[in-house]
Amino acid sequence: MRTLLVLNPHAAGGKAAALAKPLKIWLAKNQPDWQLAIAHNVAVGRRLIDAMPQGSRIVLVGGDGTFNQMLPSLLAGQHSAALVPYGSGNDLARALGLRGLSWRKALALAASQTPQRMDIGLAEFEVLQVSKDDQKDDQLESQKENRLHSVPFASSFTTGFDSSVGLRTLKGPKWLRGLPRYLLATVRELMHFRKWGLVVLADGKPIYTTEALFASTLNTPTFGAGMPAVPHASIYDGQLNLLLAKNVSVWQTILLLPDLLFGKHLNHPKVHTQPFQTLQIKSDTTIPLAADGEYLGTSQNIHIRILKGQLPIVAKS
Repeated sequence: MRTLLVLNPHAAGGKAAALAKPLKIWLAKNQPDWQLAIAHNVAVGRRLIDAMPQGSRIVLVGGDGTFNQMLPSLLAGQHSAALVPYGSGNDLARALGLRGLSWRKALALAASQTPQRMDIGLAEFEVLQVSKDDQKDDQLESQKENRLHSVPFASSFTTGFDSSVGLRTLKGPKWLRGLPRYLLATVRELMHFRKWGLVVLADGKPIYTTEALFASTLNTPTFGAGMPAVPHASIYDGQLNLLLAKNVSVWQTILLLPDLLFGKHLNHPKVHTQPFQTLQIKSDTTIPLAADGEYLGTSQNIHIRILKGQLPIVAKS
């Protein structure tokens, strides 16, 4: 099996770039047959993966965003994947049991471990360009013309408040990483607090019809750099999980955050979770979207479904 090791030099606020030389030395000593490539942007990374023979092994050095951006090519080529966690969120790495591993140990695991098949989520929606009155200033540059999108995700697909937080996280200070960076973005987004009128259908059945703060989908137990959003979620169980924050006020949201940080929110009367195979979300106005923390724009009609066991991936047993 041919193996391609792809380094995202922009991961971890650009710190991953310093790994280029150590990776070359490690490969020369341990895996001389592996090919090393540096993906300076998404297009380059995808072209490198697309050029590999079908069913190759692709090892990615980066975080959740890196993995999400390369995921379409991983699926299209029917490749197996391995992750060397080197990002700021690392929620997929947590689900794979890789968080905290050194890059050397993660590479050794990628070389020796048999992949397991993990579930992937797929979101389909039309990205809408909305009026300036309905946009946040920091979302203007991310808007795209009306286009139908089909976006796979490994960890989470967020709609509403947490997508706006995700965008602020991406724009946050580079010296701040992980959960503190996410919390700072949350505080900033609370200053622009808003809700959306939603109709939510799970497996074809209506489950919610009123204003909500967010209606997000989890494949992994955590999102937002380690928040235990749906602690019982699994990437191997053939289902996705809805996390819905209902019609809460800004003060109720502030009080809810500590519960979310410690996984004590599931019994909150304003929080609803349930597993599903398919989900449809309709919003009365454009609502922000993000996949694995990567901001996508806004839409009003989103369809989400599970792709069971779609991706072979290395996990720590």
